[in-house]
Formats: sequence, C-alpha cells, structure tokens
Amino acid sequence: MRLTEITYDNAKPIDGYGPGFFRIGGKVIEGPVTVTPAGIAGWGGYDDTAALVGLADVVDVIFVGTGADIAHPPAAFRQVLEAAGLGVETMASPAACRTYNVLLSEGRRVALALFPV
Repeated sequence: MRLTEITYDNAKPIDGYGPGFFRIGGKVIEGPVTVTPAGIAGWGGYDDTAALVGLADVVDVIFVGTGADIAHPPAAFRQVLEAAGLGVETMASPAACRTYNVLLSEGRRVALALFPV
C-alpha cells in the first residue's frame, strides 16, 4: 500500500472534537465555531449568517455540523445562504469534520459552521 502525506497549505484541518470543543490546527476552541479560508472564529449559531454570507466569493459549499446528531437547520438560515450562492450541506458535526478534512486535502473551496457534540 502506498501512503501519501496530506498537505493543507495554509488551511486548518479539524484535528479532533469532544464534548463542547473542537481541536483545530492544534488549538482547542470551545463552543460553536466557523472554519473558513479567513480563519477560525466563534459562531453565534443559526442567527449568525453574516460571516457565512461573506464567504460567497471564496467557498462553494458550507458544511453545517449540527452537533452529535443530524438535525434540520431553520429554513430561513438555509435560504439566506443559498440566496448568496452558497451550497449548504447539513450533517452531524463528526461527519462534517471528516468530510471537510477530505475535501480540504483535495484543495476544494469549503468552509464549516459547527455546533459541538
């Protein structure tokens, strides 16, 4: 089997997560968080769409991690992001982290908005 080392350039992969926190690029962040090409920031939840809408020119899809289990985000949240031209994929936070890391390693234009598990 041939192994290939993954490089992320300047982007920050999700290293791990646990009850109430994420470890991103070697730093522990507590609470909801966004991970974007601009960096890592706390997130105010579904009512905080401004930071995500501002990504329309730099990402194609935002993975929304809804916590330990998958849940539907409010329709208004999805509508605001889709109206800005962003794809929105909702999944449980662990799956969102894994998917983000894979697509990030492929050089895709992706971002995360995560609720902790």
